[in-house]
Amino acid sequence: MPGTLAPDDRRQPRHCDFHAHGPPEGFFEGLVVIGPPRLRLLVAHRGLPCSRQTMCNLYSIATSVAEFARAARADGGSFHNQPPMTGVYPDYAAPVVTHDTAGGRAVRYLRWGMPSSSQALFQAASKRADALRAKGQAFDFKELLRREPDRGTTNIRNTSSKHWRRWLEPESRCLVPMTSFCEPDQVGGSRQNIWFALDESRPLAFFAGVWTPWTCVRKTSEGEVACEVFGFLTTEANVEVRRHHDKAMPVILTAPAEWDAWMSDKPWPEVAHLQRPLPDGALKIVNRGVKQDEIAAV
Repeated sequence: MPGTLAPDDRRQPRHCDFHAHGPPEGFFEGLVVIGPPRLRLLVAHRGLPCSRQTMCNLYSIATSVAEFARAARADGGSFHNQPPMTGVYPDYAAPVVTHDTAGGRAVRYLRWGMPSSSQALFQAASKRADALRAKGQAFDFKELLRREPDRGTTNIRNTSSKHWRRWLEPESRCLVPMTSFCEPDQVGGSRQNIWFALDESRPLAFFAGVWTPWTCVRKTSEGEVACEVFGFLTTEANVEVRRHHDKAMPVILTAPAEWDAWMSDKPWPEVAHLQRPLPDGALKIVNRGVKQDEIAAV
């Protein structure tokens, strides 16, 4: 079965274990701690507005975990009573549906942001090395590179890249629940947050996601951590999104048959056709100028 893991699978020793126990008390309000104690990651529930980003880096989940788990035929575990998330930001722990060790599906909380490419990290470390060199400070470049912060890549467009191909096969694919997503108004120049959904009622859909366990430095203050991370595919924008943001839009799966195909054991070439925009007319603008789609939680 897709996603079935052997006891000695590489995923086993490297993952963060908070998905097995649920987010800590207070996760969804105010300033919270995400993950096991060793992560000690503090984040504000209200993060940066989407308008500061160039891609889809903000979305909302208006449904309960129980509702989207039922739709995806997944085990919600201890998460069933978790409330909606009116704004999910990069590096937040958010719910996704993955394969479990028994070949079924399960809800897990992973950090949003897949590993960045080695080239991007090398370039960032090189800039840091240049700055240290200019100050006359000694450094070990290998160690500098190892500890270069990687805040993660939230959106994946170039699926022909060797960097991304390793995570496009069945064991790494996941469903990311969503009811609306935000893009900055770059075409109009206002950079106002524009929220899109399938209609005003914010029906459930899923982003076509990928995930992996990863050990890296997410933040300098954290140091090196082992965690589980996710991202989702993007594609060219349809007509509604293109009027405001012509760069891209997320790959959104709206039908159970699409959810099942994405989570099947089919190799990437047989599901690659799902990386396409929604048909023109499929999306509605449901909110503007706000950091979170608060109405979606009503």
